[in-house]
Amino acid sequence: MAKAIVSPLLERGEYHPQHVLGIVGSSSSISSALNDLPKEVKVVSSEDSLSREVWNAPLKILAVKPQQFNKIKESVSSFQSNDQFPKPLLISVLAGITLERLTKAFPGHTCVRAVTNTPSLVGQGLTGLAWEDDITLDQKKVVRKIFEPISEIYELDEQKLDSFLALTSSGPAYIALVVEAMADGAVAAGLPRHLSNQLAHKTLSGTASLLSEKRLHPAELKDMVASPAGTTISALRHLELAGLRSALIEAVVLAAQRSRQLADEVSS
Repeated sequence: MAKAIVSPLLERGEYHPQHVLGIVGSSSSISSALNDLPKEVKVVSSEDSLSREVWNAPLKILAVKPQQFNKIKESVSSFQSNDQFPKPLLISVLAGITLERLTKAFPGHTCVRAVTNTPSLVGQGLTGLAWEDDITLDQKKVVRKIFEPISEIYELDEQKLDSFLALTSSGPAYIALVVEAMADGAVAAGLPRHLSNQLAHKTLSGTASLLSEKRLHPAELKDMVASPAGTTISALRHLELAGLRSALIEAVVLAAQRSRQLADEVSS
C-alpha cells in the first residue's frame, strides 16, 4: 500500500525521489520494494544504520502489517520543528490500529489514520482520514496533498474507518472475484478466454460510469436491464437463490469486524 500511495505522487512530481527513504523488515525485501520505483529512491532494511534517518524526517508513512506494529519503536531524533511541522507527522495505513495506540507508540509525533485502496495506483482511489485533535491546519493540508492527487478524500470519525475499510479497501478484491467469475461464465458459455476477460472488464467499467454519471440507484439500473421473462431476470433469480447479495453483505461486515479484531490481537 505504501507503493500505491508513493508511486503516483512521484510520477506526478509531487515529491522528489531522492527525498524518499523506505524501510523494510529485511534485506531480502529490498528488491521487490524498489520494483517500479525511480532509481533515486532509497530503500534499506531496518538493520541498516541509514534506517535511523527516518526519525529525523518531518513526514512518515507507516505501512507495515498490523501484526508487526509492536516491533516498531520510536527512536531519538534530531528533528527540527517549524511552523508547518511543530512535530513530525506520522500517517498510518494499518488496519485496526487506533489513534490512541499510535500516539502511545509514537509520542513525539502527530498521528493520522488513513484508509485508502489500490485504485489509487490509477488516480481513482478512495481515502478515509481520521486525525488527532491537536493536528494543525497546515498538517492537514500536507496530508490532503498526499492523497488528493490519487483519491477522493473523506474525513471521518475514527470509529467509522473499519467500515470504510471493509467496503473500499477490501472492495476491489470482491469486485475482482465477481469479474473473474463472470469471465469464467462466458468461457463456459462458449466465448474465448481473452475476449471474455476483456468484455468482463469493460462491462464493469461501463456500469460504474453509468451509475456515477447518471446518478442511478443500483436498483434502477438493474430494473432497466431486466425485462419481463427475459434472460437477465432469469440470471438474477439464480443469483438471489445462490445468496450472492447476502454473501456480499456479510463479506463487508466480516471485514469490518476483522479490522477491529486486529487491534485487540496486536495489543494482547
